[in-house]
Amino acid sequence: MKKLFLSAALVALTSLSLSAQKPAGVADGGISPELLDKISAAYEDNAYDKAISNALAGTSIATLAINADNAAMIDTHFSDRVRTKGITDQKSSGRCWLFTGLNVLRAKMIDKYGLPGMEFSQSYLFFYDQLEKANLFLQGVIDTRELPFEDRKVDWLFSNPLSDGGQFTGVSNLVSKYGVVPAEAMPETYQANNTSQMANLLKLKLREDGLELRKAYEKGSNKNALQKMKVAQLSEIYRMLALCLGEPVKEFEWTRCDKENNIVSRKTYTPKSFYDEFIGEDLENNYVMIMNDPCREYGKVYEIDYDRHVYDGHNWLYINLPVERIKEMAIASIKDNVAMYFSCDVGKFLNRSKGVLDIANFDYESLMGVKFGMDKKERVQTHASGSSHAMTLIAVDIVDGEPVKWMVENSWGPASGYKGCLIMTDEWFNEYMFRLVVEKKYVPEDILKMLEQTPEQLPAWDPMFSMEE
Repeated sequence: MKKLFLSAALVALTSLSLSAQKPAGVADGGISPELLDKISAAYEDNAYDKAISNALAGTSIATLAINADNAAMIDTHFSDRVRTKGITDQKSSGRCWLFTGLNVLRAKMIDKYGLPGMEFSQSYLFFYDQLEKANLFLQGVIDTRELPFEDRKVDWLFSNPLSDGGQFTGVSNLVSKYGVVPAEAMPETYQANNTSQMANLLKLKLREDGLELRKAYEKGSNKNALQKMKVAQLSEIYRMLALCLGEPVKEFEWTRCDKENNIVSRKTYTPKSFYDEFIGEDLENNYVMIMNDPCREYGKVYEIDYDRHVYDGHNWLYINLPVERIKEMAIASIKDNVAMYFSCDVGKFLNRSKGVLDIANFDYESLMGVKFGMDKKERVQTHASGSSHAMTLIAVDIVDGEPVKWMVENSWGPASGYKGCLIMTDEWFNEYMFRLVVEKKYVPEDILKMLEQTPEQLPAWDPMFSMEE
């Protein structure tokens, strides 16, 4: 009898202990045995499911989901195409934004001067990009020194001290400040082509430096003292970058040739004088960033806090427009032989072997027997989609007055996709295109007038920008 009483008491105590672990006011939302039976009963495990399960056991989902009805190669003719030469390769790095921005500029330079081809040095600007971003982080830590460490902006800074990704505002700020050099003046290094290890070390060092700045402030250091600490910290970052990428070239000789490779001129340049002579554009004032952000009101101007590459530069600022208006400007630019900076969610429905982006490429619904029904806005809101890669928009195919497909010059090498390019259907463009940077001369007056608005500032952690290329 005593043993039975002790056993009952033990069970009661165990029940009390388990119930005490459950947060107050929280309903029972776990998977009980009864609920598991109900869920599992919905799986029929019939011959069809068995066949799919067998196939999935040894084959990738993407391979099995290929839509055989859409297997034929898309027509590669385009009614309008920008004249470009050569395909670049960002290798194992996140520098698509930099390659794309420089590809827009080099297309202009090749066409204007009749060059047999040329490429700007990505390493040169990447060095300054990383140095400037390091300064942006450290100065951000100083600026937020009075906020608690748990503050969301402080947490965001330490979560994102530096990256090799970016967008066109970074290109315009960096080029305006540092100029450009041809690829041969500062070649790529292994670390430039494979940025992950270098980036991890830089981020580790910056986080340590950021903590030191906050600790110094807590011990009474004033802003001037913190600024001196920052200079010493940036000197170490400079050293790391110089070891990995080489020190940026300050002067170089460059020979200009014509299409037949005959020498036209040979001169010594600085990065700024080279840019002034061969490009000479005011990138910061001559271009407009347009976005199709379905989460925000159209016809408005938005600015993203801390989304810039240079502390004394500009935040990412854009006009939000319906995709139909964006297409008008894109077509006008292409017809005038001017390539554009373009970004999208490149990983969605990409057939890599063909180099085609088409929502009909894969039939995941039939394979899995479930429906995927979110629209563009819902995908962005839930972090399921966003701008992940930048490329150069160079072609459109117009049939009966309407665009049916588009083509971008990519930076994954000439063997990737369709001759180094990707072709997208107009339906895919509608769903997964997000950003276009276009010269003001192709922007209608009613849209330019929107720039007179006071921009609405969005936080750096807004869902639209969490997948930034």
